Amino acid sequence: MKNLALFDLDHTLLPLDSDHEWGEFLARVGAVDGDAYRARNDAFFAQYNAGVLDPVEYLEFALGTLASFSRLELESLHARYMREVIEPAIKPQALRLVREHQDAGDLVAIITATNHYITAPIAAAFGVEHHIAAMPERDAAGNLTGRLAGTPSSGPGKITHMHAWLERLGQPFGSFGRSHFYSDSHNDIPLLSIVSHPVATNPSAALASHAQQQGWPTIQLFND
Repeated sequence: MKNLALFDLDHTLLPLDSDHEWGEFLARVGAVDGDAYRARNDAFFAQYNAGVLDPVEYLEFALGTLASFSRLELESLHARYMREVIEPAIKPQALRLVREHQDAGDLVAIITATNHYITAPIAAAFGVEHHIAAMPERDAAGNLTGRLAGTPSSGPGKITHMHAWLERLGQPFGSFGRSHFYSDSHNDIPLLSIVSHPVATNPSAALASHAQQQGWPTIQLFND
């Protein structure tokens, strides 16, 4: 019987938050008003860490920023972001963990609250075909509108998106012998609580405490 392996992305497979770092990158290269953008970006990041973030409000802030650039501008910016920020942050131990599940024949997916546009190339860099993320709305010409399509892929929303993805594959959640989910965040406790093998990975203090209470294993992929 096949097994399932799900990975959160930010601070789980990466030792950074790809969403927040994208904003920092835009400010650093002068693509946005640095002071104003950083203030809002940092405020949303603090709300996320405190577990009080409104995901739709944040996503539409982030997606609205994406929509302010042309396709060519976005492609150039994202390629530079990958080279300068993401690729140096992809660590051998994180790649190895993903490969172990792939080599075992598990169905592997990255499931993240960060939007699909930012994270699709990151999933590809990890060699992961299946990638579940918040989807940006596009108009008839394929341009980003700055709005969210569907529901956020955060908190309990990860469960909804996971089930929908597995149903599209014709492999419902109950058909797997074992299900793994690796995450650093207390925001992911809903999904961690329904898999057979939850793993608190580089956990926040809140998740580390919960994992200890539940008897979940904890691993540290990074020292920072």
